[in-house]
Amino acid sequence: MSWFQLDPESIAARARMNESVAPSLRASLARGIIGFAIISVAGFVPWAVFGLWFRSHLGEAALYTACALIFIGLSGPLLHRLIIGPGSLTRFWKIFGISFAGYSIAWIIGWMVLRGHPGSIAGLLAGTVVMGSILVTAFEAKGRLVHVCASLFVLNALGYFLGGEIEGKLIHYQPLAAKLQWGLCYGIGFGAGLGLAFYLCQSRARTLLAKG
Repeated sequence: MSWFQLDPESIAARARMNESVAPSLRASLARGIIGFAIISVAGFVPWAVFGLWFRSHLGEAALYTACALIFIGLSGPLLHRLIIGPGSLTRFWKIFGISFAGYSIAWIIGWMVLRGHPGSIAGLLAGTVVMGSILVTAFEAKGRLVHVCASLFVLNALGYFLGGEIEGKLIHYQPLAAKLQWGLCYGIGFGAGLGLAFYLCQSRARTLLAKG
């Protein structure tokens, strides 16, 4: 069943009517990396700047919820053209909001249960599997599930753990800059994963457009 008319036939029909050009793999990666890097730095601000206040007054779950809301809110304007054709803004907000909420809940559970590197790995794996499953279902691309989940997990993990290593070296000298650069690295890695995931999810739509 199509979610938000994101099935291949609906995407191709809208693109033909509007004479839209499907973004290339390079364009999808670039949009994902640049857009999500900006989103991620902003999304890390509650943790980097207001983390102590959140933990003292509202708790850790509220802190991560605030971060997730920023990620979702900024995603539409910066990333919606990852979806082919017109009407992509509202559709992107809907599908990304649902998939990122699922990702965030799974990540928070994994992190809070295990903590440390094991918690981060468990959270990233669970979160990307949840997000990937939602995306391939929405785009009717279940045959791409393994590729989409692998893209999201590997690229996300690279950015996340590289940023964490740099943050650990800088935290005692420039704590705010250290935390925000972690957001930047995370955004670059996850953004690349999103760009690739959305490209893979719309492979059938591209095939239909190529056939005219």
